[in-house]
This record gives sequence, C-alpha cells and structure tokens, in this order.
Amino acid sequence: MRAAGDGEQWVARSGDIVGGMNLSPVDGGYWLTGLFVAPQWRGQKIASQMLEAALADSTCATWLFCHPDLTPFYQRLAFTPATTLPEALASRLARYQRSKPLVALVRDQSSATSSPGNSTSV
Repeated sequence: MRAAGDGEQWVARSGDIVGGMNLSPVDGGYWLTGLFVAPQWRGQKIASQMLEAALADSTCATWLFCHPDLTPFYQRLAFTPATTLPEALASRLARYQRSKPLVALVRDQSSATSSPGNSTSV
C-alpha cells in the first residue's frame, strides 16, 4: 500500500504495525486509497476499527474503488454502490477500468452512523 502525500495515514498496531489505511481529500469528502491488514490479523475487525476511528467525526462521504469480489466486505462497513462521483474520481475510475475490473462504492456518513452493527469505539 502506498500512502498519498496529501492524505491521512492511519495505522493499527499490536507491537508492530498490523494494518494501514490512507484517506485522501476530494471534493465533497474523502477517497479511501488504501486499506490493508496483515493476513494473520484479518478477521479481527481491525479494518473496521481503523475506518470507524478515521471517520468518526466526518460529516461527508467517503468513496473507494475495489475489485468486485471485495464488495461484500465493504458493504459490511456501510459502503454502497456509488451512483455519482466527484469529477476527479469519475475520470480516474474510467481510466482504471480500462485495465482492470473495479467498482465504485460510497459511504455516506449520515447513514453509516445509523447502520446496524456499526460501532465507533476502538
């Protein structure tokens, strides 16, 4: 995972770093440009805890692009298919989709905080 220069980097530690995430600002919200948890630490809600901590005070949308196979994972984190994107993201997605299958998802903070199963405690 590469961190964007203008983004916010988040890490999860258990002694060593076990997960990382990058959020870059875009018009109208954030773009989740990276989310990684070490394989031996997956399934322990580390990704959801990082995301909840990072977005706890946010009132704007967060978008991401992912392989279609990852859609159920992100849907459990309150992301839904994005029907519209900020122009900067729409043009990137079109470029990226020329060489790989990607879907755009969005998390609207007003619905994320009221979705069942979402917790902002870390």
